[in-house]
Amino acid sequence: MNVTMTSKMVAEMLGTMVLVLMGCGAAVIAGADGTTGVGLLGIAFAFGLSVVAMAYAIGHISGCHINPAISVAMFAAGRMKAKEAGMYVVSQIAGAILGTAILYLIFTNQVNTPVLGEYAFGSNGFGAGYLGEYNMTAAIVAEFVFTFIFLLVILGSTSTKNIHGGFAGLAIGLTLVLIHIVGIKVTGVSVNPARSIGPAIFAGGAALSQLWLFLVVPVLGGVAAAIVHNFLIEKPHVG
Repeated sequence: MNVTMTSKMVAEMLGTMVLVLMGCGAAVIAGADGTTGVGLLGIAFAFGLSVVAMAYAIGHISGCHINPAISVAMFAAGRMKAKEAGMYVVSQIAGAILGTAILYLIFTNQVNTPVLGEYAFGSNGFGAGYLGEYNMTAAIVAEFVFTFIFLLVILGSTSTKNIHGGFAGLAIGLTLVLIHIVGIKVTGVSVNPARSIGPAIFAGGAALSQLWLFLVVPVLGGVAAAIVHNFLIEKPHVG
């Protein structure tokens, strides 16, 4: 099936919109204090189930990257061209902003005007005042390692050598759940620059000033995973 670039871009935009709206929406609307609402485990599943749903909804159209770190890693792994990866990233960022805009419209239109915290709309962050108050070192290590693990699963489960490729969406989504269970208290878990950009734009302040970490580190973690996967895990046999 020949799929146009326009279709791929729309799919990536809508997929990322759903991820941000549902994942961050679970944190903002459904409750994140661990005692009321869905709690941290519920938020973790909201992000993971969003990926599973979109994998089967748009995976056959665009591959369901919905994450710039994935698109850059796919380029690094030789699975897509630079121009296509760039267009994917633009679409993903647009989708994340759209998803946060929808969340903003829902959350701010309550009978009693809500108080917006410094890290509103499910923004990622670190340091004093953010969830577990882990410092920058912890945030960098967590985002790099979690993205590295995430991309190893993605690259392996979508490999042409994997005979269980039909279950890739489920494996990838559950891995994202696992990462969130461990990492929410550290950074809120980004592993996805687009997911961080949308909320940070609407939250401003500290969330926006710390955004650089969530733009750079996940991409580096993804590229590292692509290199390890290509040259150490699926390295062609000689002789």
